Amino acid sequence: MATPGALEALKANGKTPWALLLRHLAGDWGEELCNEDRRLNEAAVRDGSRILSAYRTTRGARLWVITEADRSVTTVLLAEEY
Repeated sequence: MATPGALEALKANGKTPWALLLRHLAGDWGEELCNEDRRLNEAAVRDGSRILSAYRTTRGARLWVITEADRSVTTVLLAEEY
């Protein structure tokens, strides 16, 4: 899933959600994520908790990629849309 705001921000940077999803799936949580959230993500991979990645576009938009704990959906959204 991707919100309209996230799609617009990505399009403005010549990107698609796939670029972020591939990073997220590979365990590249993004340069915008704090160390505590990185530790929580590492634990989430093992225990099935929610996973959050945070990225910034070249134009400054802050995007989050969130995989729900039950792994039913992954959403790309602007941080302010959370």
